[in-house]
Amino acid sequence: MKKNLLLLLSIISINLFAQDCDDLFISEYVEGPGNNNAIEIYNPTNDEVNLDGYTINRYGNGSQTPSETWPLSGYISSGDAISIGNGQLDSVYVNNTYWSLPVDPIFYSACDYHCSGVYPTPFYFNGDDAITLEKEGNIIDIFGKVGEDPGSAWTNDATAGYTDANGGSWITRYNTLIRKSNVKSGVIMNPFVFNPTAEYDTIGYANYTNLGSHNCDCITTNIENKSSSYLIYPNPTTKGKTIYINTKNPIKTLELYNSLGKKVLEEKNNNFNSSKLNSGTYIVKINLMNGNILENKIVIE
Repeated sequence: MKKNLLLLLSIISINLFAQDCDDLFISEYVEGPGNNNAIEIYNPTNDEVNLDGYTINRYGNGSQTPSETWPLSGYISSGDAISIGNGQLDSVYVNNTYWSLPVDPIFYSACDYHCSGVYPTPFYFNGDDAITLEKEGNIIDIFGKVGEDPGSAWTNDATAGYTDANGGSWITRYNTLIRKSNVKSGVIMNPFVFNPTAEYDTIGYANYTNLGSHNCDCITTNIENKSSSYLIYPNPTTKGKTIYINTKNPIKTLELYNSLGKKVLEEKNNNFNSSKLNSGTYIVKINLMNGNILENKIVIE
C-alpha cells in the first residue's frame, strides 16, 4: 500500500511540473497602479528558443477558456528574461463604460517589450485572473488557478484555499512577484490550490526594478548572447497592419525581403506598415546599432 501511494505521488509530481530547465516559464508578474501590468518570461535552457507557437493568455474572473490570447514571435536567448508590459499610452473610453488610464513612463521604460495598448489584451489583468504561458496550445506554465475566481486576489490565507473569502492579505493584486531561484520549470497542470508565495517572492507595489533579468538555479552556457532576444508583433498579421519589432539593443535599420530575396522595404525605426505589401511570407533583417544582425520570418495574410 505504501509503495502504491509513493508511486501515485510520484506520478502526480511528474504531471504537475515540467522537466527542470527544459522550457520557458513565467519568472515575474507585475500588477501595478492602473494598467501597469507585465509578465516576464525566462529561458532556462542552453539554447536560443524560437517564440513562434508560444502565447500568453488571460483566463479572466474564473473562466475555463482564455479571455484573451497574445501570440509571441521572435527569439529569446539562453539565460535571458524578457519582460512584456501593457503598452497603452493614452487614456481611452472602454466599451462606453469607463476611462482606462495609460501606463506611466517609469513602468513603460522598465519593460523590454510592450504589447499593443489597444483593449483588450491579456495584459489588462488584475489580481483575480489566471495567466498561462502556452506552447502550440499546451500549457507550459500557470500563474494562478484556471477556472477559479479567488475574489479580489489570491492571498496568504490557507484556510480559504488562498482565496480572499476569509479576508486574507492580497498577494496577486497591487504587487510584484518574482519566481524563486530554485524554481526550474513551469506548472503544466492546473493546481488544486494556488499558493502564490510557494514559488514566488513578493517585492511590493509598483516595483519594476527587476524586470528584464532573472536569477535561476538552472545553469545556462550561452548567456553572453542575451542581446539577440527580440519580439515581433503581430506576426502573422493582416495586410495594412503596422508590425512592431522590439529588441534589447537599439535598431539601426529594418530590411524586408520577399520570397525571391528582393529587398522591398527599409525603415530606420522599429516598425513598418504592411499596407503596400502583398500577402505572403517575408524575411525581416534587423540591423542593430551594435553590429549584430537578426533575421525572422514574417507572414502577411
